[in-house]
Amino acid sequence: MQAITVKDRDAGVGGLALTELPHPHAAENDVIVRVHAAGFTPGELTWPATWTDRAGRDRTPSVPGHELSGVVTELGYGTTGLTVGQRVFGLADWTRDGTLAEYTAVEARNLAPLPADVDHVTAAALPISGLTAWQGLFDHARLTTGQTVLIHGAAGGVGSIAVQLARAAGARVIGTGRAADRDLARDLGVDTFVDLQAERLEDIGEVDVVFDVIGGEILDRSTALVRAGGTLVTIAHPVTVHPADGRAVFFVVEPDRARLTDLAARLRDGRLRPVVGAVRPLAEAIAAFTPEKRTHGRTIIRVAED
Repeated sequence: MQAITVKDRDAGVGGLALTELPHPHAAENDVIVRVHAAGFTPGELTWPATWTDRAGRDRTPSVPGHELSGVVTELGYGTTGLTVGQRVFGLADWTRDGTLAEYTAVEARNLAPLPADVDHVTAAALPISGLTAWQGLFDHARLTTGQTVLIHGAAGGVGSIAVQLARAAGARVIGTGRAADRDLARDLGVDTFVDLQAERLEDIGEVDVVFDVIGGEILDRSTALVRAGGTLVTIAHPVTVHPADGRAVFFVVEPDRARLTDLAARLRDGRLRPVVGAVRPLAEAIAAFTPEKRTHGRTIIRVAED
């Protein structure tokens, strides 16, 4: 089968190659999925799990990408809950070969059934962004109706989903980004938009929740905006500056079949829409890691036609 692989940690994107790999093996509780569409995170080439397995052993050449939508072609021993021929979407394991391949092996518990009327490209844009947004807002920050949430990167992959989920929960949403993001962020549902390049972040006042995807100086400055009893949540890096009278949480998204099923239902009835940008074939996946220009939406790799 064809796959994108990487084996030289120091080469970065330059070490990516389109290669031939053996068909994956379905271990216990695995399924083999014929990948129709896949999502990736450009920064994953710096993640330790891209290069080593759970025991810390070198696992190169490894296949990047961790979001997928496709069809089950094989069940491993003991696998339950899914069937051959079923449409599925979800997350591939961090420390195993990923989704930028024609076929991949995934733990069945990491996947959810995909409704027939949801296309694979849209579904592939949802797992990491959708689960990260939900877990950050509700599992960690415990956002409730009537509260105010500040969402950094409101037009980005995670931020755009977080805006929609927060609005659906009855929260007031303040979103940040660049000037070019303003119209999209407002269309997604932000009540107030802050251009971080031209407006003062501190002028928004106190909020109940900060959801951060940027890190660095923006994360540090945001701690002062968390009102007493509030929560700052980030996926960028561990927090070094904490709110004076609130909580700070750094987390990494976890698979959740039940939540994926709920997100798919929201997508079907129009309550949720991932922002999909460029759609490129597997042969152009390497170029997609370093796009020539910044565009709105997730870049999705179409591996096979529906």
